[in-house]
Amino acid sequence: MILSLPESKGDSYSPLYLLASVGAGGLAVSFFMYLMFWVSHPGQPVPVFEDIASAFATGSLWLQTSIVIALLGIVFFVFTEFRLLWWNLRELKRFRASDTWSKAAKTNAETQMLALPLALAMAVNAAFIVGLVFVPGLWSVVEYLLPVAMLVFIAIGIQAFRLIGRFMARVLTEGGFNCAANNSFAQMLPAFALAMTGVGLAAPAAMSQVPGIVALSLALSTFFIVAALIIAAVAFILGFRAMMENGAATESAPTLMILVPLMTIVGIAFLRQGHGLSTTFESGPAPVDTLMFLMRMLAVQLVFLGLGLAVLVRQGYAKTFLFGDKRSAGSYALVCPGVALSVMLHFFINKGLVEAGIIAKFGGAFWSLTAIALLVQVITIGLVLLLNRRHFGHTKMGKHHYA
Repeated sequence: MILSLPESKGDSYSPLYLLASVGAGGLAVSFFMYLMFWVSHPGQPVPVFEDIASAFATGSLWLQTSIVIALLGIVFFVFTEFRLLWWNLRELKRFRASDTWSKAAKTNAETQMLALPLALAMAVNAAFIVGLVFVPGLWSVVEYLLPVAMLVFIAIGIQAFRLIGRFMARVLTEGGFNCAANNSFAQMLPAFALAMTGVGLAAPAAMSQVPGIVALSLALSTFFIVAALIIAAVAFILGFRAMMENGAATESAPTLMILVPLMTIVGIAFLRQGHGLSTTFESGPAPVDTLMFLMRMLAVQLVFLGLGLAVLVRQGYAKTFLFGDKRSAGSYALVCPGVALSVMLHFFINKGLVEAGIIAKFGGAFWSLTAIALLVQVITIGLVLLLNRRHFGHTKMGKHHYA
């Protein structure tokens, strides 16, 4: 079952199943956090194969155990990500030629297709992590790889803008956007896709030593992040107004927490940009500024996490879609907030509290806070396993309904 592709869903397929691939990739990133912050990597902003091998050879038992867990987690979830991405691409090709999609493409659901560039951008990020962790000597040729990665992300970004442009051109010239049915934050998916592209384009700013590459990375990533924030702001206002009037759509209720992963992606992009400004142009933020920035981003996440959970509990979402008879591809939107919160907590603890000198690295306070990030990660893994068993097992599923 693990090695084979899931069965075709036929008419019950939804582009939102691409979020299953995105969630698996995000969990791979969450395991990379162990290596990022627990393994010493002098000379680079990220750990590479040589750093990990040295830490495993000379480190303590807990560090060796953590490295093994991290590597196994990365391998398993990256494999799962690409397996589900390949399945989705196969399903999507058939689905886009169907009458079901022809009808859905004339509704608000047209933006669900933005899950495709989102999944592709996550796959590129995950592939880069695999290269850093498992390929010896990769850092010696990283300056050649970064421009190639930028071109790939630009291509993904162009695809995203084409899909957004097609949707906007239709609704702004023909109308037909159903505001009453927009009672969720589902229309933030385009912003999510652009932000994922933006964070990928910000990586060269943190990794490259070539001023021209760093400057180009700063410019391109800023463009995509700003575009994502503009779209997110519009979608937030429209969605919140519709929810206040009509209540939150039960099937789309998990999107109420989409700002959690969006803030993590934007936060990491700005951290990468700050590192590039510091190392290349000697103009980066001070540790206390980074702490306050991460604190504000985390505060936004906690506010919308609380809002989303309150609505989900009130609607009985888990009883209906996680443990009941109904299934919704949109349930995979629950995975991203868990992944994003875990990753953001690691950054807040290490890049914020530790670097600002508020807590000691590997001290009691450090591990108490890190335990929260690890608990969120474990809960999210359990959710992914539950969803995969429900949606990609042999249980029959009813036809997906489009908003």
